[in-house]
Amino acid sequence: MPDGLERRYAQKHLHFITCSCYERRPLLNIGSRRDLFLQILNEVRASEHFWLIGYVVMPEHVHLLISEPKIGTPSTVMQILKQRVSRQVRKTLSARQRDVTDSFWQSRFYDFNVWTQKKRIEKLHYMHMNPVKRGLVDNPKLWPWSSYSFYQYGETNLCTPDREPR
Repeated sequence: MPDGLERRYAQKHLHFITCSCYERRPLLNIGSRRDLFLQILNEVRASEHFWLIGYVVMPEHVHLLISEPKIGTPSTVMQILKQRVSRQVRKTLSARQRDVTDSFWQSRFYDFNVWTQKKRIEKLHYMHMNPVKRGLVDNPKLWPWSSYSFYQYGETNLCTPDREPR
């Protein structure tokens, strides 16, 4: 682990996770790939038993707000999620694209412990506004690959968040 990086687990905190595609390449730039990411995230949530509080899937990165799994750590969750997504998305790439893309994900991810309600709201707002800030949409309700519509309108989708952590 790099100097100065310290992961804090087993403290019953939520984790705000940012994970980027390799060299910030827009490997999730197609809606069907973002849909696939959400489908796999939902499957991993069920198998690894963690709560998904919020998310946004961007063309070259994702933000997640999750609880710790019942067994293992958020690192374990991210390893499983990243492996499954990269395997499935690679199947959708042409042979030429697969040759150019050696890696799908950056090897590490950013993890920020969220222990207060104020920070939870701040991180949800940050992730939900990310598509607007990037100029992908004018309003967060127009980006279907986030948990915004769940919180704002109670809508469900491919990967409906959990309201409260276990």
